[in-house]
Amino acid sequence: MESFGAFLKGRRDQVTPDAIGLRTYGNSRRVPGLRREELAHLAGVSAGYYTRLEQGQAGAASAQVLDALARVLELDEVETVHLHNLARRTDRPGLAEPPVEQPHPRVLALFDSLGEATPAIVLGRRGDVLAWNRTGQALLAEHMEFDAPADPARRPSIPRMFFLDPLTRDLHRNWDELARVHVAYLRLTAGRFPTDARLANLIGELTMRSDQFAQMWATGEVADCTTGDMHLQHPTVGTASIAYQVWLQPDSPDHRLEIYTPNDASSADALHLLTRHIATRHIAGVVCREPRTGDGMVPEWSQSMRG
Repeated sequence: MESFGAFLKGRRDQVTPDAIGLRTYGNSRRVPGLRREELAHLAGVSAGYYTRLEQGQAGAASAQVLDALARVLELDEVETVHLHNLARRTDRPGLAEPPVEQPHPRVLALFDSLGEATPAIVLGRRGDVLAWNRTGQALLAEHMEFDAPADPARRPSIPRMFFLDPLTRDLHRNWDELARVHVAYLRLTAGRFPTDARLANLIGELTMRSDQFAQMWATGEVADCTTGDMHLQHPTVGTASIAYQVWLQPDSPDHRLEIYTPNDASSADALHLLTRHIATRHIAGVVCREPRTGDGMVPEWSQSMRG
């Protein structure tokens, strides 16, 4: 997990005096960006106080000081929120095991109303798939079991899929762009939930097992994940360009409903083909597993994904 001081130093290193119109004298600079005293002067605090802040020895900074630092460091709105989140972690307790995530019933009601024509998934705070419809599963993880999200021990993890699953990497033609978004959002989440032991373990696992994750994490990028495009090379329907939209849930703000729509006519055709493929596969499955008349059994494919 990232510290307040490490984030400050990383961003200080990225801001050059020229970029903010700071006059310098001579060419001998031993730091890649702003010196501590330069940042402190521009933010209106003493150099000693700023040094203690960066070293984690000054206690909690005021909102005014944090906003002044964000202004000098040219942080955007999301990065500023992250800075405030990190500042509140100074005296945080140790890591704790969080409760098992369950999507709110109203989230599932909205999710179920989408049907199968629109691919959709419900994501937890760490990027675990809490629910997906069959089209969403077929679009993003055709090689995984549909009922996996119902079991907390088997839930697919989007960050793990992106960095540790070769099939997920092959699926996304703009993998690098999307991977950076996932890492930046994971950093934002880590600032919001500093005591989440599962989140800390996930970040540690990906850092150890994926050099690319470690390199992206080291950049210090932080961003929200709300909209974007996925350019896919799908094993069943071929090339498709898909837009994703994230709907935040007031009843469970840690969770996100992610919906996928086509960007063009050919991609719409690909989604229609995927929907027909799923329907054909399920009909074949029902014929093979059709229950005896009157035994009261429900075909497996029609079970609610809420498990």
